[in-house]
Amino acid sequence: MTAVSSCPQRRLPAYAESPQHRDGRFRNPSPRPAMGFLAGLKLFWTVLFDKPRGTVPNQPIPVRAMTFSQLDAAPDRSLFRLGHSTVLMKLRGEFWITDPVFSKRASPFQWLGPARFHAPPIGIDDLPPIAGVILSHNHYDHLDRHAVMALADKARRFITPLGVGDQLIAWGIDASKVEQLDWWQSTTVEGLHLTATPAQHFSGRGLTDSDRSLWASWVIRDDDLRVFFSGDTGYFDGFKTIGEKFGPFDITLMETGAYNERWAYVHMQPEETLQAHLDLKGRHLLPIHNGTFDLSMHVWQEPFERIAALAAAQGVSLITPEMGEHVDMRAPHSGSAWWRMV
Repeated sequence: MTAVSSCPQRRLPAYAESPQHRDGRFRNPSPRPAMGFLAGLKLFWTVLFDKPRGTVPNQPIPVRAMTFSQLDAAPDRSLFRLGHSTVLMKLRGEFWITDPVFSKRASPFQWLGPARFHAPPIGIDDLPPIAGVILSHNHYDHLDRHAVMALADKARRFITPLGVGDQLIAWGIDASKVEQLDWWQSTTVEGLHLTATPAQHFSGRGLTDSDRSLWASWVIRDDDLRVFFSGDTGYFDGFKTIGEKFGPFDITLMETGAYNERWAYVHMQPEETLQAHLDLKGRHLLPIHNGTFDLSMHVWQEPFERIAALAAAQGVSLITPEMGEHVDMRAPHSGSAWWRMV
């Protein structure tokens, strides 16, 4: 594991030095199975024209509106789920946010593509100052250009995998605020320790930039508190390695949604999410990557139901807060089965 300086001026990453970078692209340790042309065409047709019913809720889901004063008064080690993979945490008296997505659609266009099921519990303008934005990869449902630019002055630091930071700088984010890490590299920001850890996924925002930037999960350490943020990933043996190096974790923020057997390599089924949590030696599991966008063919409530049943059968502590609901990271409550009320 390599420590990375957190000084204001940082050289641009030398991608060729990364073990994950080969022939101009980043790679997973095991090759991603190729999808044939006909299979890809069939999937494209299904997603656009043949989705089953129930992938979108037929009425608004519950959202607890948040205010600046509420966040300002929140105790340290508070957590708020804002939607999809966007989580706001108060650590060491500062606010940190993962994969901030506030736009109406997870798409390059705001007139086309998956639309939100719910508004964010709070707008970016109403957020308190942000110590750091933690980004997992550059897909549209995780890297929202409008949100990033709205956070440009509010956030003091943007922590990203290799290459994602270059995208931010190209958009106009001050390069002195951007820090890019390879897998197993670490940085310390105002006392909070962050380590980029492996994930099994891919990247790209268009037709020509496939895998030109890296993807990562994150280990977040605040003294005796340890949090794992999965980003997007398929199940792989890297979870055991991360658990051995950094576990046990108090809370794991785990991808549980937008899965399908046709892309199981890059998104976990709920059974795999639970196993990954166990591999990480997690104490409390908070499922994310669900409840905000229609990104697969499963009924929108299915990820919650499946992970809830699996956790109950295995005796795993599950946290399912409503969007905007306060969670005490030191002693989290289980939440409610709010999705059944929709």
